[in-house]
Amino acid sequence: MTIAQLSLFIVRLLAGTGVFLVGVHLLTSNIEQLATGKLKELFGKTADKRLVNMGVGAATTALIQSSGVTTVLIVGFVNVGVINLYQAAAMIMGANVGTTITAQIAALSAFPITTYIQVLTFAGIMIYMVCKKEGIQKTGLILSGLGLVFIGLALMSDAMKINRNAIQNIFEGVTNPFLLFLIGIFLTALVQSSSATTSVIIAMSVAGLTIGAGKNEVLYIILGTNIGSCVTALMSSCQAGSNARRAGIIHLMFNVLGSVIFFAVLLCWPGFMEDTFRRWFPATATQIAMFHTFFNVTCTVLFLPFCGWFVKMSELLIREKKRPEPETFLDERMLSSASLAISQLEKEMVRLSDTAMDAFRMSYRSFAKKDKSLIEPTHQLIDRANDICQAIVNYLIRLSVQSKLAEERSISNLHSNLGDIMRIAEIADNFTKYTQKSIDNGLDFSESVMEELAAMVEQVEHLYNLTTQALLNKEQTLLPQIDRTEERIDDMRKDLIDRHIQRLNQGECRAESSGIFINLVSNLERLGDHLTYVAHTIQ
Repeated sequence: MTIAQLSLFIVRLLAGTGVFLVGVHLLTSNIEQLATGKLKELFGKTADKRLVNMGVGAATTALIQSSGVTTVLIVGFVNVGVINLYQAAAMIMGANVGTTITAQIAALSAFPITTYIQVLTFAGIMIYMVCKKEGIQKTGLILSGLGLVFIGLALMSDAMKINRNAIQNIFEGVTNPFLLFLIGIFLTALVQSSSATTSVIIAMSVAGLTIGAGKNEVLYIILGTNIGSCVTALMSSCQAGSNARRAGIIHLMFNVLGSVIFFAVLLCWPGFMEDTFRRWFPATATQIAMFHTFFNVTCTVLFLPFCGWFVKMSELLIREKKRPEPETFLDERMLSSASLAISQLEKEMVRLSDTAMDAFRMSYRSFAKKDKSLIEPTHQLIDRANDICQAIVNYLIRLSVQSKLAEERSISNLHSNLGDIMRIAEIADNFTKYTQKSIDNGLDFSESVMEELAAMVEQVEHLYNLTTQALLNKEQTLLPQIDRTEERIDDMRKDLIDRHIQRLNQGECRAESSGIFINLVSNLERLGDHLTYVAHTIQ
């Protein structure tokens, strides 16, 4: 093979690989966005039953055609505490089973019918250009992606057929199992997709090329791809919490242990491929795809009962940090699935409201006890609320860029809620000013007045509890009760101000206290209004 022929071969091979990867990306990203509600439903059905969690991992991966995306989502869920490590271990094993679907699709390229499947590229893009509905447009992109997958495989196969003799001479000399194993790891780590590496191997088989002596050699590469596929999850978890890193380690241990066991079996049984898959299936592409499926299913069956062992080993390898890690429900891994990201945002919004309400409670306690020492801790809580708010805003902006029209209303509601919740922090700040002014001016409020204020604050707390429950559980049946509580707070404000004016007229209160008292109860009434606005966004 001359330098010119080698250069042309590399260009053709890279072009085919590029088309294949673009097709996989179109297929994966658009299926994922269309199925985003299903993903949320699947992950919402998690339980402590291993088979259920394994099924969720397999179904999700089969649905979105990417074990990498599924594993990254699992790492994200573990990081924010939505699922535990025992659930994650079973899901990761299921994801390895689900990912074999891509290899089975690639194996179809060995049959003549796939030539006609390539026309889906044109049909899909025409659907995308002609139709205006977002769901139909994404369906068109999925069809185009599927067509591009087969076009890419055909380009790779054709490039190899043209230089078949020269390439065959190179690969015939590669017979060392350990070298082939490392090649599989390296190539998969490089492209971060075991499906891509496996598909290239399948394209080689369609071109009539064999690796080594044509025995077990190709299987060593397939085993290596399973370890290389762990790179995505490990990279995703390296900056996350301890449990997220443990999930990445579980993924690595599962694949390494399974590959080592099969590696040993293949070394001891040189005629494994000849005695099994080559005898059962006529097409070489199908033999490779079937081994890939057999490997992952067998490993899952063997290791599923030992999920607890994998979890304990990960805990030994990744020790808990002495310093507590920051809590947040926001995780970049969730951004790839809008409904999952929105679900996490709603939880983070409750965390923000809890922080803002803690600031309010402390500011009210500071006022009631005339304790200036509580003003600084109140400001610290307000600062924390501001930090959480900024993180939510940044997350919402990134989510909005890739969200569908149907999800824009939820995102808009979250933006609106953010403003209402931060008003609570502002009211807490106002209370610290009233406390400071009361102490500086020596203003005192009677015991009966403080009891009336306490009763109003109690109603605000009741309203907050109802709002939180309605927001988290989407309980619209609570809205009438929320409205009644808010009206009760409005009535209490009016009554408190009326009685205060009566006390002023009777000389029982100092005129200097009017501004503070009226602003105080008005702020409490405003707090109730903002909580009610938040609750009504679930309609």
